[in-house]
Amino acid sequence: MSTRFPFARMQATVTGLGVIAAAVVGVSLSPAPAAHAQVAARVESQTRPNFGVLLDPPTRSYRNRGSNHRRYDYRRHRPDWRPDHYRPGGEEIVLVDCGGNPGSGAVEDAVRRVRPGGTLVIRARAGACVGWLNIDKPLTIIGESGFDPRDWARTGNPTLQAPDGLPCLTVAQGVRVEIRDVVFASPRAGDAACVVGYGAEIIMNRVGFRHAGDEAAIYVDGGLLDVRNTVIEAQTIAPAIVADGAVLNAWEMVVTGAQSGLELIPGAGQTSRIASTTLKGTGAPNAFGPRSIGVIVRSGRDYGRIEIENTAIVGYVEGVAIEGASVDITGSRVGRSDKGVVLYNGELRLTDSRIRAATVGVAAASGSAVVINNVFAGVRDVIYAEDRANVQARDNRVYSQHVCRPQFRDRYRGRYEPYWRPGEGWECAFGSYPRDWWDSEDGLLGLEYQDDGYSLDGYDQYQSGQGWYDRDGRYIDDGRYRGEDRWSRGGGWGR
Repeated sequence: MSTRFPFARMQATVTGLGVIAAAVVGVSLSPAPAAHAQVAARVESQTRPNFGVLLDPPTRSYRNRGSNHRRYDYRRHRPDWRPDHYRPGGEEIVLVDCGGNPGSGAVEDAVRRVRPGGTLVIRARAGACVGWLNIDKPLTIIGESGFDPRDWARTGNPTLQAPDGLPCLTVAQGVRVEIRDVVFASPRAGDAACVVGYGAEIIMNRVGFRHAGDEAAIYVDGGLLDVRNTVIEAQTIAPAIVADGAVLNAWEMVVTGAQSGLELIPGAGQTSRIASTTLKGTGAPNAFGPRSIGVIVRSGRDYGRIEIENTAIVGYVEGVAIEGASVDITGSRVGRSDKGVVLYNGELRLTDSRIRAATVGVAAASGSAVVINNVFAGVRDVIYAEDRANVQARDNRVYSQHVCRPQFRDRYRGRYEPYWRPGEGWECAFGSYPRDWWDSEDGLLGLEYQDDGYSLDGYDQYQSGQGWYDRDGRYIDDGRYRGEDRWSRGGGWGR
């Protein structure tokens, strides 16, 4: 049963509601007094933990910045640009000669004209082309003048120069680009990397870089970076190459000038390989700027693997730093360092290598390390391991004037013999440090030879069976008693 109201009553009700609404609007339009938040509420809002970030942390972080790497907008650089990805037609081979006419946009227009899978040839006889190559299709880029990495001074003239504050080359996701005989220059890069790739495949052979800025010379996020016969001269405190979740394959690569060499964040199931490579640091002290590290392997959500073979890493505070991955170093050299290899977490296998360090050869804070058949030089501590670390070491040799000083014990009536306490997995090597080893380590930085081997006065004659030592370690040359006779004949107290 429904209740019926007369029309007059309904009209009165509607009128009353209109009056109330008008009053409410009038009150809302009137100026309100200033509101003051309570101090306790404001403090609570600032200190409340962000559980969303804690439950879903970012997959990776670049140098612990906590923010994504800068994404470049090519449309701002060229407002007339229109994506023509896989557009029908185009030219198979395009030659561009824009030297002496910077900023004309000729090199960008040449990229548009090349069909997918085609070739772009850059001629730089009258000077480097100036432009930003934004690659969104499979492409091969070749420098006409060629490049010889062994003759950097003569053939290192730039082929392509980036505009100030912008990259030289960006490669879109899923795109494969091959680069040969090109020298990139980014003298005023600012916070832009010279080459940037996101999930792309970048293949380089006989390529040079002259980079100066705040960012890395090469930054890749995912995908593949294959670098061969390449010279990277990077004047920056950032690493010369940053591979975040990408596979890095490097062979016959030389990196100079950068305060740090390589920064790798391997992905799951991926193996990056660095072979026949030379990384030369600036020798910056530990108190200057970020840590100077030759190869830093950062931890990510995924667990990857790095293989380093026949590589020289010299001039860094820490030669190799591992923060969370599996790293295999074999047949390599670390020189002019404060700490040779540092394992903060993860796995390390160091074999058949030479480590020159002023403080410690291998330092392990946590994780697992296997150190076999290596040579350590100049160290004050060969292997240092904290309680959370598991280190297995054997068959290592040490050249050091700090840890290889002998002790002397009385063998027969005041005649002393030297002896060395065995180390944990290592023993001292006698004689001078080989010069050819020095030349391939600290000698790469132009430093004069320094002998880290400990030489005991008269030790050669002593080993041949002649003479002995006194309690203070002074050699006593006595040819009357040789061999074992010196420990049984003619001895007297106080002699």
